[in-house]
Amino acid sequence: MIDDHPSMIEGYKSILSFNDLDFEIQVTPAYNCESAYYLITDIQTKPAYDVVFIDLSLPAFPEQKIYSGHDLAALVRLYMPSSKIIILTSHIEAFVLYKIHREIEPEGFLVKSDFTAEELLTAFNQIVAGNKYRSRTVQQNINDLMANDFLLDEHYQQIITLLAQGIKTKNMPEYINITVSAIDKRKAHIKEFFNIEKGSDEDIIKEAKKRGLI
Repeated sequence: MIDDHPSMIEGYKSILSFNDLDFEIQVTPAYNCESAYYLITDIQTKPAYDVVFIDLSLPAFPEQKIYSGHDLAALVRLYMPSSKIIILTSHIEAFVLYKIHREIEPEGFLVKSDFTAEELLTAFNQIVAGNKYRSRTVQQNINDLMANDFLLDEHYQQIITLLAQGIKTKNMPEYINITVSAIDKRKAHIKEFFNIEKGSDEDIIKEAKKRGLI
């Protein structure tokens, strides 16, 4: 279990002790990316973990370019491919959730504000049985993005995200591999989708936040 709040790990342990499968839960905790990195990459631990619980927001380990639970989940897939990954996060932004869904495909994916102790147990039981589990907000946001399939294009997501970070259009080619004219065309498409006729970049950001994208 990887979470920078020890009380959260203790809470998860307590809840899972009531699992319906009569499993004895043995937990190795990690509270930051550095300690988790060494647990994941230590070859002697590879067969040890049936399930890895990962929070997305964690203290980084820049020396190994590990900045979040997303990076750790990718390491788990590489070093412990048989382990099941359960992402537990406070993030509710659709772009963040969809990126994890697409790149990691975790067996379990739950937004912390969504689930009760009972739902966590249900998710755990289903995941251990070989199924996948998504909490309500995760599934709803993924469904919403897939219904508006142009937003699945990574360039659209990057443009909206960069605007929210205060990056000017003329500087965006430093971050994404397309031209300024291509960026302008995509921004026009975004405005059309958001029903913004003559709005500014600020209007795009406001509408994206209103829709829970960023």
